[in-house]
Amino acid sequence: MPSVSASKYLVQAGWDDVPHLDAKTKAELLAATPPHLRDARSKGLPSLGAGAIYPIEESFIKVDPFPIPAHWPRCYGLDVGWNRTAAPWLAWDRDQDVAYIYAEHYRGQAEPSIHASAIKARGEWIPGVIDPAAHGRSQKDGEQLIASYTSLGLNIVAANNSVEAGILEVWERLSTGRLKVFATCVSWLAEYRLYRRDERGHIVKKNDHLMDGTRYAVVSGLKRAIVRPIQRIGQQEGVRTVADRIGGY
Repeated sequence: MPSVSASKYLVQAGWDDVPHLDAKTKAELLAATPPHLRDARSKGLPSLGAGAIYPIEESFIKVDPFPIPAHWPRCYGLDVGWNRTAAPWLAWDRDQDVAYIYAEHYRGQAEPSIHASAIKARGEWIPGVIDPAAHGRSQKDGEQLIASYTSLGLNIVAANNSVEAGILEVWERLSTGRLKVFATCVSWLAEYRLYRRDERGHIVKKNDHLMDGTRYAVVSGLKRAIVRPIQRIGQQEGVRTVADRIGGY
Protein backbone atom coordinates (compact mmCIF):
# COMPACT_ATOMS: atom_id res chain seq x y z
CA MET A 1 0.00 0.00 0.00
CA PRO A 2 1.55 3.33 -1.00
CA SER A 3 2.40 5.68 1.81
CA VAL A 4 0.63 9.01 2.17
CA SER A 5 2.76 11.93 1.13
CA ALA A 6 3.91 14.08 4.02
CA SER A 7 3.10 17.14 1.91
CA LYS A 8 -0.64 16.38 2.03
CA TYR A 9 -2.85 17.11 4.98
CA LEU A 10 -6.48 17.83 5.77
CA VAL A 11 -7.76 20.92 7.51
CA GLN A 12 -11.38 20.95 8.71
CA ALA A 13 -12.59 24.39 9.67
CA GLY A 14 -15.93 25.98 10.46
CA TRP A 15 -17.26 29.46 10.91
CA ASP A 16 -16.20 29.49 14.55
CA ASP A 17 -12.60 29.21 13.33
CA VAL A 18 -12.91 32.37 11.25
CA PRO A 19 -12.24 35.43 13.45
CA HIS A 20 -13.81 38.01 11.13
CA LEU A 21 -17.30 36.43 11.32
CA ASP A 22 -19.25 37.85 14.24
CA ALA A 23 -22.31 36.22 15.82
CA LYS A 24 -24.77 38.35 13.84
CA THR A 25 -23.13 37.51 10.50
CA LYS A 26 -23.03 33.79 11.30
CA ALA A 27 -26.72 33.84 12.26
CA GLU A 28 -27.62 35.54 8.99
CA LEU A 29 -25.52 33.08 6.95
CA LEU A 30 -27.06 30.12 8.74
CA ALA A 31 -30.60 31.38 8.14
CA ALA A 32 -29.86 31.69 4.41
CA THR A 33 -28.41 28.17 4.17
CA PRO A 34 -30.64 25.15 3.38
CA PRO A 35 -31.04 22.85 6.44
CA HIS A 36 -29.24 19.92 4.77
CA LEU A 37 -26.13 22.04 4.15
CA ARG A 38 -25.87 23.89 7.46
CA ASP A 39 -23.47 21.51 9.23
CA ALA A 40 -21.33 21.18 6.12
CA ARG A 41 -20.97 24.94 5.64
CA SER A 42 -20.89 26.13 9.23
CA LYS A 43 -18.82 23.30 10.77
CA GLY A 44 -16.92 21.88 7.81
CA LEU A 45 -18.50 18.43 8.24
CA PRO A 46 -18.59 16.19 5.14
CA SER A 47 -21.98 15.75 3.48
CA LEU A 48 -23.34 13.32 0.89
CA GLY A 49 -24.92 16.32 -0.81
CA ALA A 50 -27.32 15.60 -3.65
CA GLY A 51 -26.82 11.84 -3.32
CA ALA A 52 -28.39 11.68 0.14
CA ILE A 53 -31.98 10.44 0.14
CA TYR A 54 -32.74 12.54 3.22
CA PRO A 55 -30.39 15.55 2.88
CA ILE A 56 -31.11 16.91 6.34
CA GLU A 57 -28.38 17.43 8.89
CA GLU A 58 -28.36 15.20 11.97
CA SER A 59 -28.42 18.22 14.26
CA PHE A 60 -31.91 19.04 12.97
CA ILE A 61 -33.42 15.63 13.72
CA LYS A 62 -31.37 14.30 16.65
CA VAL A 63 -32.58 14.84 20.22
CA ASP A 64 -31.41 13.76 23.64
CA PRO A 65 -33.41 10.87 25.14
CA PHE A 66 -36.27 11.79 27.47
CA PRO A 67 -38.95 9.83 29.36
CA ILE A 68 -41.79 9.07 26.94
CA PRO A 69 -45.21 10.17 28.24
CA ALA A 70 -47.50 7.24 28.96
CA HIS A 71 -50.27 8.58 26.69
CA TRP A 72 -48.10 8.54 23.54
CA PRO A 73 -48.92 5.57 21.28
CA ARG A 74 -46.05 3.41 20.02
CA CYS A 75 -45.25 1.08 17.13
CA TYR A 76 -42.30 -0.41 15.28
CA GLY A 77 -41.28 -1.36 11.75
CA LEU A 78 -39.49 -4.66 11.10
CA ASP A 79 -37.12 -5.40 8.23
CA VAL A 80 -36.09 -9.06 8.15
CA GLY A 81 -32.97 -10.63 6.64
CA TRP A 82 -30.41 -13.25 7.60
CA ASN A 83 -27.46 -10.89 7.39
CA ARG A 84 -29.33 -8.18 9.27
CA THR A 85 -32.73 -7.91 10.93
CA ALA A 86 -33.63 -4.47 12.18
CA ALA A 87 -36.49 -2.58 13.79
CA PRO A 88 -36.90 1.03 14.92
CA TRP A 89 -39.53 1.89 17.57
CA LEU A 90 -41.60 5.07 17.25
CA ALA A 91 -43.45 7.01 19.95
CA TRP A 92 -46.00 9.48 18.62
CA ASP A 93 -46.82 12.83 20.17
CA ARG A 94 -50.24 13.17 18.57
CA ASP A 95 -50.83 16.68 19.91
CA GLN A 96 -47.83 18.03 17.99
CA ASP A 97 -47.86 15.27 15.33
CA VAL A 98 -44.20 14.52 16.01
CA ALA A 99 -42.92 10.92 15.97
CA TYR A 100 -39.76 10.01 17.89
CA ILE A 101 -37.52 7.05 17.03
CA TYR A 102 -36.55 6.07 20.56
CA ALA A 103 -35.14 2.53 20.31
CA GLU A 104 -33.73 0.08 17.79
CA HIS A 105 -33.08 -3.63 17.26
CA TYR A 106 -30.12 -4.37 15.00
CA ARG A 107 -28.77 -7.90 14.74
CA GLY A 108 -27.62 -10.31 12.06
CA GLN A 109 -27.44 -14.08 11.59
CA ALA A 110 -29.95 -15.12 14.24
CA GLU A 111 -33.12 -17.20 14.20
CA PRO A 112 -36.58 -15.58 14.26
CA SER A 113 -37.05 -16.67 17.87
CA ILE A 114 -34.01 -14.60 18.90
CA HIS A 115 -35.30 -11.51 17.13
CA ALA A 116 -38.82 -12.02 18.49
CA SER A 117 -37.53 -12.25 22.07
CA ALA A 118 -35.56 -9.03 21.68
CA ILE A 119 -38.54 -7.24 20.15
CA LYS A 120 -40.95 -8.40 22.85
CA ALA A 121 -38.51 -7.19 25.49
CA ARG A 122 -39.25 -3.63 24.31
CA GLY A 123 -42.94 -4.16 25.00
CA GLU A 124 -44.90 -7.18 23.91
CA TRP A 125 -48.01 -5.01 23.62
CA ILE A 126 -46.49 -2.73 20.96
CA PRO A 127 -47.85 -3.45 17.46
CA GLY A 128 -45.52 -3.68 14.48
CA VAL A 129 -45.49 -3.80 10.70
CA ILE A 130 -43.26 -5.84 8.42
CA ASP A 131 -42.51 -5.97 4.70
CA PRO A 132 -43.29 -9.56 3.67
CA ALA A 133 -42.09 -8.95 0.10
CA ALA A 134 -38.56 -8.03 1.14
CA HIS A 135 -35.55 -9.93 -0.18
CA GLY A 136 -37.48 -11.48 -3.06
CA ARG A 137 -40.07 -13.32 -1.02
CA SER A 138 -43.27 -14.40 -2.72
CA GLN A 139 -46.66 -13.50 -1.28
CA LYS A 140 -46.95 -17.02 0.14
CA ASP A 141 -43.51 -16.80 1.75
CA GLY A 142 -44.45 -13.40 3.15
CA GLU A 143 -47.62 -14.78 4.71
CA GLN A 144 -45.61 -17.60 6.25
CA LEU A 145 -43.10 -15.10 7.61
CA ILE A 146 -45.84 -13.09 9.31
CA ALA A 147 -47.42 -16.28 10.63
CA SER A 148 -44.04 -17.35 12.02
CA TYR A 149 -43.46 -14.11 13.90
CA THR A 150 -47.07 -14.03 15.07
CA SER A 151 -46.68 -17.52 16.51
CA LEU A 152 -43.65 -16.21 18.40
CA GLY A 153 -45.81 -13.61 20.11
CA LEU A 154 -45.45 -10.52 17.93
CA ASN A 155 -48.46 -8.36 17.09
CA ILE A 156 -47.46 -7.73 13.49
CA VAL A 157 -49.06 -7.24 10.06
CA ALA A 158 -47.86 -6.49 6.54
CA ALA A 159 -46.73 -2.94 5.80
CA ASN A 160 -47.36 -0.86 2.72
CA ASN A 161 -44.13 -1.08 0.72
CA SER A 162 -44.59 1.67 -1.81
CA VAL A 163 -40.94 2.73 -1.77
CA GLU A 164 -40.87 6.19 -3.34
CA ALA A 165 -44.16 7.27 -1.78
CA GLY A 166 -42.89 6.04 1.57
CA ILE A 167 -39.58 7.87 1.21
CA LEU A 168 -41.50 11.06 0.41
CA GLU A 169 -43.64 10.66 3.52
CA VAL A 170 -40.57 10.14 5.72
CA TRP A 171 -38.83 13.08 4.03
CA GLU A 172 -41.79 15.37 4.69
CA ARG A 173 -41.76 14.47 8.37
CA LEU A 174 -38.00 14.88 8.69
CA SER A 175 -37.87 18.20 6.85
CA THR A 176 -40.74 19.70 8.86
CA GLY A 177 -39.44 18.56 12.24
CA ARG A 178 -42.16 15.93 12.70
CA LEU A 179 -39.78 12.95 12.86
CA LYS A 180 -36.96 12.99 15.40
CA VAL A 181 -34.48 10.36 16.58
CA PHE A 182 -32.92 9.77 19.98
CA ALA A 183 -29.16 10.29 19.97
CA THR A 184 -28.80 6.82 21.51
CA CYS A 185 -30.00 5.13 18.28
CA VAL A 186 -26.46 4.90 16.96
CA SER A 187 -27.13 2.21 14.33
CA TRP A 188 -30.03 4.22 12.92
CA LEU A 189 -27.85 7.32 12.66
CA ALA A 190 -25.03 5.33 11.03
CA GLU A 191 -27.41 4.09 8.32
CA TYR A 192 -28.93 7.54 7.91
CA ARG A 193 -25.53 9.00 7.04
CA LEU A 194 -25.06 6.48 4.21
CA TYR A 195 -28.61 6.23 2.87
CA ARG A 196 -28.23 7.51 -0.68
CA ARG A 197 -28.86 7.12 -4.38
CA ASP A 198 -26.26 6.15 -6.95
CA GLU A 199 -25.36 8.17 -10.05
CA ARG A 200 -28.41 6.71 -11.84
CA GLY A 201 -30.79 7.74 -9.09
CA HIS A 202 -31.26 4.20 -7.76
CA ILE A 203 -31.35 3.60 -4.02
CA VAL A 204 -28.15 1.95 -2.81
CA LYS A 205 -29.50 -1.25 -1.23
CA LYS A 206 -26.81 -1.66 1.38
CA ASN A 207 -26.91 -0.91 5.10
CA ASP A 208 -30.50 0.33 4.85
CA HIS A 209 -32.42 -2.03 7.14
CA LEU A 210 -33.36 0.56 9.74
CA MET A 211 -34.17 3.04 6.99
CA ASP A 212 -36.61 0.53 5.49
CA GLY A 213 -38.06 -0.22 8.92
CA THR A 214 -38.56 3.49 9.52
CA ARG A 215 -40.45 3.81 6.24
CA TYR A 216 -42.74 0.91 7.18
CA ALA A 217 -43.37 2.40 10.62
CA VAL A 218 -44.13 5.90 9.33
CA VAL A 219 -46.38 4.80 6.47
CA SER A 220 -48.18 1.87 8.11
CA GLY A 221 -47.08 1.60 11.73
CA LEU A 222 -48.44 4.91 13.02
CA LYS A 223 -51.90 3.80 11.88
CA ARG A 224 -51.56 0.82 14.27
CA ALA A 225 -49.80 2.65 17.11
CA ILE A 226 -51.42 2.22 20.53
CA VAL A 227 -50.94 3.28 24.12
CA ARG A 228 -49.91 0.60 26.60
CA PRO A 229 -53.12 -1.15 27.69
CA ILE A 230 -54.28 -0.64 31.26
CA GLN A 231 -53.18 -3.65 33.26
CA ARG A 232 -54.46 -5.45 36.33
CA ILE A 233 -52.08 -5.27 39.28
CA GLY A 234 -53.05 -7.57 42.15
CA GLN A 235 -56.80 -7.08 42.69
CA GLN A 236 -56.84 -3.58 41.26
CA GLU A 237 -57.84 -2.82 37.70
CA GLY A 238 -57.11 0.35 35.81
CA VAL A 239 -53.65 0.90 37.29
CA ARG A 240 -50.72 1.28 34.93
CA THR A 241 -47.27 -0.17 35.47
CA VAL A 242 -44.57 1.75 37.32
CA ALA A 243 -42.82 2.51 34.02
CA ASP A 244 -46.02 4.10 32.69
CA ARG A 245 -46.62 6.13 35.79
CA ILE A 246 -43.19 7.73 35.56
CA GLY A 247 -43.32 7.98 31.78
CA GLY A 248 -40.38 5.63 31.26
CA TYR A 249 -39.40 4.24 27.87
